[in-house]
Amino acid sequence: MHLPFSLTDWIVILLYLVLLIAGGWLFTPRHTGTAKEYFLAGGNVPAWLAAISVLSATQSAATFLGAPDFGYHGDFTYLGTNLGGLIGAIFVAHVLIPRFYAARVTTVYELLGQRFGTLATRWAGGMFLFGRVLAGGARIYLAAIAIAMVMSGTVSAQGIFIAAGFLVAAAFLSTFVGGLKSVLWIDLVQFVIFVGSAIAVLVYLRAGIPASNAEILQGLLHAPDGANKLRLFDFTTDLSKPFSLLAIVTGIALLYVASSGLDQDTTQRLLACKDAKTGARSLYWSVIGTVPVVALFITIGLLLHVFYDRPELMGGATAGASLAFGGEKISIFMHYILTQLPSGLRGLVTAGIIAAAVATTNSALNAMSSVLIEDFYRPWRSGRQEMPEHHYVQAGRAGMGVIGVAMLIVAVLSFYWQHYTRQGMLEFVLGVMGFAYAGLIGVYLTAIFTPRGTTASVIAALIAGFFTVLLLQPAIAGPIGLPAPFDHLAFPFQLCIGTVIAFVVAAAPSGRVRQPAPHQPA
Repeated sequence: MHLPFSLTDWIVILLYLVLLIAGGWLFTPRHTGTAKEYFLAGGNVPAWLAAISVLSATQSAATFLGAPDFGYHGDFTYLGTNLGGLIGAIFVAHVLIPRFYAARVTTVYELLGQRFGTLATRWAGGMFLFGRVLAGGARIYLAAIAIAMVMSGTVSAQGIFIAAGFLVAAAFLSTFVGGLKSVLWIDLVQFVIFVGSAIAVLVYLRAGIPASNAEILQGLLHAPDGANKLRLFDFTTDLSKPFSLLAIVTGIALLYVASSGLDQDTTQRLLACKDAKTGARSLYWSVIGTVPVVALFITIGLLLHVFYDRPELMGGATAGASLAFGGEKISIFMHYILTQLPSGLRGLVTAGIIAAAVATTNSALNAMSSVLIEDFYRPWRSGRQEMPEHHYVQAGRAGMGVIGVAMLIVAVLSFYWQHYTRQGMLEFVLGVMGFAYAGLIGVYLTAIFTPRGTTASVIAALIAGFFTVLLLQPAIAGPIGLPAPFDHLAFPFQLCIGTVIAFVVAAAPSGRVRQPAPHQPA
């Protein structure tokens, strides 16, 4: 039974929107005169605010909806991926961030320009834009399908388009005037809302389970199928498992290196701090803060397992779960939201989903616009006519509009994409960025650790990384006859192979190190 969205729920959503608008007005700087102020918030962001903004931007609707689903079907092994996050953070903090600050760059891809030329910068920035539009659109899709289900009780491409359009518009308006400074403070508000709503659901769900905490823990340790649902690490060597310990210390660690150090979406916040040490500290804090947040959502999934599948812990009867809605397969958390949450709390959870999606989307809009303007438009425009700095602020705002439309298109296409791939929410969103990350990691490893490579080899490496990950997709690997186990590789191992091939291609020719411009110290 689908419980209707009530007047109380709509009031809660309205209050959330009022809070979002008020926060946007309150935290928007009254004057943004330069591109650095717009894209890097003036370069004096405190570490704690940058950390919360990174955490808010990375824990999207995929975590809000996907982590409970993972906990319901599995265990705590997704939480273990934070070990890969720590490995990645150490590399980024000690290797990448100091180089970015020394080069005084606005986008991370400018560093390649000092080594391989402007064309390499543009190709790397273009690869980021392509991958981030795919990933951002996929995240919007996941939130849009949840919002469409809860609010309208229907699931269709049209409903997803309307919900996705609302999310993109909300994200665009929240960052349009003030740029990154607005994003940072609004992210703080969004973080409080989506974590607060999750805590409220956890309390309500726990109150509906009559068993004691000790009984629940014992029940999770000894699930009916013999599994330990409190397991943190999976020691299997099966390369089709995306969250095994082997995957965590290899592909997941690489994923965090790319997302924290080579993805302008996250790195923009680290570059907005006053110095490299502050940026590194904010990165560590964000990794540490991710642990309790992810644990919260997985715990919801474990309690949903008890609520629906463990009659011995529920006093002899469970509610029963149907994971079909309007012809669509939905997650267990969505089923719980649709059928169990009372009026008011349902509105709060919907606000939490919107907050997670908006926090991720406004971040992506500002980051992608910074790359579009600083790495593409500014060099082109300044080569023809000198323009005042405020012109590039206006261009950044226009760029966000263009990118928002692109992400909206991808969100609708994702409706059909996920149906075809049949991946889980977390794997679907995390795997998408592998297409762009493989080439970027290979190129940066070449630039940092070798004197080799040319502009042409960098471009070839970016293309090679993309197509390697593409060919390793199970839907393609099998039909083209790739041998086992390459036909069912999990996304972390796809990223590893794509990175190795990109590195080999980038480093193949011996290169001549470019001397940085006098105003850009090495």
